[in-house]
Amino acid sequence: MILLIRFLSSILAALPLPAALAVGRGVGWVFGTLVRYHRRDALDALRHAFPEKTNREIKDITKRMYANLGMNAVEILRLRHVDKEYLRTHIDWIGLENLKPMRDSGCGGMILTAHLGNWEMLSIVAPEAISIPCSVIVKKIKGKALPAYVDESRTQFGLKLIPSKNSYRNCLRTLKRNELLGFVIDQNMIRREGEFIDFFGRPACTTLGLAHLAARTGTPVIPFFPVRKPDGRHEGIFLPAIDPPSSSDKETLISATLEYSRIVEDMIRKYPDQWIWIHRRWNTKPEEDAERDTESAPA
Repeated sequence: MILLIRFLSSILAALPLPAALAVGRGVGWVFGTLVRYHRRDALDALRHAFPEKTNREIKDITKRMYANLGMNAVEILRLRHVDKEYLRTHIDWIGLENLKPMRDSGCGGMILTAHLGNWEMLSIVAPEAISIPCSVIVKKIKGKALPAYVDESRTQFGLKLIPSKNSYRNCLRTLKRNELLGFVIDQNMIRREGEFIDFFGRPACTTLGLAHLAARTGTPVIPFFPVRKPDGRHEGIFLPAIDPPSSSDKETLISATLEYSRIVEDMIRKYPDQWIWIHRRWNTKPEEDAERDTESAPA
């Protein structure tokens, strides 16, 4: 498996970038049109999120989402063979001045981000590109050989990985070193690990971990979003920092998390074809909704 991945990586890296991205769009078409991988989930989520859009518009967003995911995969495979010049010429970093409060405070910075654009690639290259140590919390990948390859790829430009299980102490150490710590809050959580926050007009079970850690450490939260441009280049956009929650009580944390979710939603609305609508974001339901679904299910 690893030998095959390395072979594909070499082949894709040898192609001119436009040709490689065309391959990625083709891969996306296969998964979206032939395999139809989670296509029904994506269409359903989009119809709920954008009730004002026509069916044709929804299908067009879905088509472009699969194309973006295919291009993401190709770019990640090519990344092992690019140099620093490639990073300078293909990625623009917007709003770097918004990192100044973090630099001045000496207490690190919490990065609020989402699965937008090519989130994986820009996270990987960020430490090298912006000259600030960065860490991200990651879930364990099943298997033996593949996780080793993925971790090797993710850390090639200095990104540090923090396993999601029992990560609290490692997160504290990262912030004490005045580094950036990346959090994503656009993934579905099981009921005991999250709270229901409005997201595109529906309750979505969301982690309070970002708000909790920001409140406990007094660390500002800096929204960051990768965006793919029409010409194949990328932007990494840093928005102004958000003050940490004033306390660690549950209602305050929920209020802060709602603010974070609204920022994420606003960015997704600007670039709807660059978010992962195939993810079952609303899969966990409030108890009353879950009971209603059970009662309405056919016997």
